[in-house]
Amino acid sequence: MPAWLIWVILAVGLGIAEIFTLTFVLGLMATAALIAALLGVIGLPVGVQVIGFAAATGLGLVFVRPIVQRHLHTFPESRDGVAGLVGKSALVLEPVDADQGLIKLVGEEWSARSLLEDVVIPTGTHVDVTRIDGATAVVYPREAFPEIAEGNDRPTQP
Repeated sequence: MPAWLIWVILAVGLGIAEIFTLTFVLGLMATAALIAALLGVIGLPVGVQVIGFAAATGLGLVFVRPIVQRHLHTFPESRDGVAGLVGKSALVLEPVDADQGLIKLVGEEWSARSLLEDVVIPTGTHVDVTRIDGATAVVYPREAFPEIAEGNDRPTQP
């Protein structure tokens, strides 16, 4: 039986064992066995195949496994509750200024105030929630008011 075929059988066995253990060590060794099999197919001696297997296993354990482990133990940041509302779009139901206002945010009415203290956001404007302060959403208009776009410094009071 040729040496490369033994490496392929070893790779398959290690691959199956990896499925049951999920350590990523056996999977790296299975890959290294396939590299050794490739070295055998091109006609290199068994000693070189063993060195190739050992080198590929060592490199995998040093470079690949830490990356896999880091990604396995990193959980995506969960944005639940009020933290999940930050960045959402809302509709102004009552004019919003630096002190008070009312918006419709994800189907609910929320008290709101403007992020910009000197700006009054008129009814019907779409805003983005920049943060939640207690039970009040701090909002910023999505688009410039027509008065600002035309060159005036401040929007008119609604």
